Amino acid sequence: MNRQAPTLEDVAREAGVSRATVSRVVNGVRNVDPGIQDLVRSAIERTGYTPNRAARALVTRRTGTVALIVSGAGDAFAGRVFADPFFGRVVNGVVGYLRARMTQPVLLFAESAVARTQVVDYLRQGSADGALVVSVQPDDPLPDMLLSARVPTVLFARPTRATPVGCVDLDHRAGGRLAGKHLLGRGCRRIAVIGAPPGLRAGRERLAGFRDALARAGHGSPAVAEGVFTLDSGAVAMAALLRDHPAVDGVFAANDLMAQGACQVVRELGRRIPEDVAVVGFDDSSIAVTCRPPLTTVRQPVEEMAAAMARMLDEQVQGTRTEPRTLVFEPELVVRESA
Repeated sequence: MNRQAPTLEDVAREAGVSRATVSRVVNGVRNVDPGIQDLVRSAIERTGYTPNRAARALVTRRTGTVALIVSGAGDAFAGRVFADPFFGRVVNGVVGYLRARMTQPVLLFAESAVARTQVVDYLRQGSADGALVVSVQPDDPLPDMLLSARVPTVLFARPTRATPVGCVDLDHRAGGRLAGKHLLGRGCRRIAVIGAPPGLRAGRERLAGFRDALARAGHGSPAVAEGVFTLDSGAVAMAALLRDHPAVDGVFAANDLMAQGACQVVRELGRRIPEDVAVVGFDDSSIAVTCRPPLTTVRQPVEEMAAAMARMLDEQVQGTRTEPRTLVFEPELVVRESA
């Protein structure tokens, strides 16, 4: 005999509350005490109740899904995304917030003009309740396209041009200053930078903060080699710096992947880290711990930022806070063995 699927009434009996209360929790209604919500969610887990999403959508006019869009450029863009632990941290933060609200993320890529149009059409048709956008493309047109389509949208990082959209971001300039002060504090005097593409606001701000720390200490401008946030580009940039400036004794890389590439080159050339060349990264990703030696780095609280981004979108969808706002997080220096 087939066991009948659990119902709202089953959950209500298990939780010791009314069917109406269970319905409000399942449908995401806000005026339910947090303690009651926890009771209902625990009862849902114990009973194995699965909400009927079609029925729920009729009541709430919401799908129970959110689009997590990664926007960039190039045929191999998706591969680069999965190779960078930064994006995994974003997903963890988003999923951690959404899971407790019985909402699922849908991962979408927007790596070309055609893909961007497809993404916007998908969302315009009501396939998700809103969009969380992580863009690594300068002057990305996607946020404006989503706003024109009236799709609730929140960005990870401020857009390059003024756009009335909510976002979370980091004080990247402060992070660059932390890296500069640390290298100076440990006695480095011939300092170089592996920077990000100049079109990216975060990269410009990190470099500006680093330069500011050196200038305040009466130090000259550092040598700069540009990377593209990948391990290989960090290695190439480090090789070029040591070729053109062989006396370099301190390096700041604009992310941990490039710092790891830099460390590989330094070791291959027979130099010690940090005794001969100190290396500081940025992000405090999993790479910072697995790198040899472990990286001193500037921590970007990506998981917390991503969860805040999801919360801001949830507020828009629920209608509890609809005005665009920017939430800026503070960086933190994490000292390990590389510097």
